[in-house]
Amino acid sequence: MPFTVKALQKTGPDQPFRVTEIERRDPRPNDVVISIKAAGICHSDIHTIRNEWGEAPFPLCVGHEIAGVVEAVGDSVTRHQVGDRVGVGCLVDSCGECEQCAIDQEQSCLNGSVGTYGAKDVDGTITQGGYSQKVVVDERFVLSIPDSLGFDEAAPLLCAGITTYSPLARWGAGEQVATEDGERAKRVAVLGLGGLGHMGVQIAAKMGAEVTVLSRSLKKEQLAIDLGATRMLATTEDDFFRKHRGEFDLILNTISADIPVDKYLSLLTPRGVMAVVGLPPEKQKVGFGALIGGSKVLAGSNIGGIKETQEMLDFCAEHDIAAHIETIGVTEVDATYDKVVAGEVYFRAVIDTATFEDAEVEQTA
Repeated sequence: MPFTVKALQKTGPDQPFRVTEIERRDPRPNDVVISIKAAGICHSDIHTIRNEWGEAPFPLCVGHEIAGVVEAVGDSVTRHQVGDRVGVGCLVDSCGECEQCAIDQEQSCLNGSVGTYGAKDVDGTITQGGYSQKVVVDERFVLSIPDSLGFDEAAPLLCAGITTYSPLARWGAGEQVATEDGERAKRVAVLGLGGLGHMGVQIAAKMGAEVTVLSRSLKKEQLAIDLGATRMLATTEDDFFRKHRGEFDLILNTISADIPVDKYLSLLTPRGVMAVVGLPPEKQKVGFGALIGGSKVLAGSNIGGIKETQEMLDFCAEHDIAAHIETIGVTEVDATYDKVVAGEVYFRAVIDTATFEDAEVEQTA
């Protein structure tokens, strides 16, 4: 039978979050019922529910950084059992048959993957996310959380972790670069030190890269060093782009704002790569000359498949990498959204879903 749980929903982009009850589907044979312990707040949640990426399907419960415990499993489930520590990221379904799914790239499913919230599910309903007490997910999209990772620290890895791990792995952040004198570590610049950037710094450093953080100021310099960067540079310094021209092999661009992309491409070595994971609402202008000169690459990266996401979780556990978090209650989400946008959260806010217990359900008019 379907069942109801408490959740945070908005009925419109200008409306506050309210505690309500939403229905979770009757578990199917391949489904896992998860009791959610922690739900991370991603900037994507904010963009979506504020209609900054288009019209959202209200009423909507967002959240795709989910960590919890298996409460029940369907009769055909083989990957998980009751009591397992698990997580769910940005995807809850895909066709499982197309060539992209066959190579573990479910996020690029040719028949359309199903997002954890705001997407049309296989039964025609709109998916509701992790700002809630429980969720029901097909076992193929449920990840195992290693014991060494706390639920609150692990939750942001399901989006911020894989979003940064995937391009760093794809473009060889841990590889050595041949020089006249032998080899050196790849020089990786992480552009922006927020929820994504702070994960990118840790992961790139543990992969073996020499990491530099690029930011508008040096306000977070010690934080950058503590995370594993060798230095931090202020992009507002005089003649910055001339001074650092051709310096980096790989730039991980985590900025969700309008920036002079051509200037940042000038910081790359010949055949260097800028991997973009920040998605600003504004269209960005790029001159092809900035790419052709130096045979450079401008690449996008969209999360990662389930296999790679599990690889990322295991890597983070092995190398003691975790999201730096601020834990909040369910009544603090609206205020926290404003803090995230203002850059006042260091570095990820996570909802303690136990606070749903004492929260009163708001009745609709």
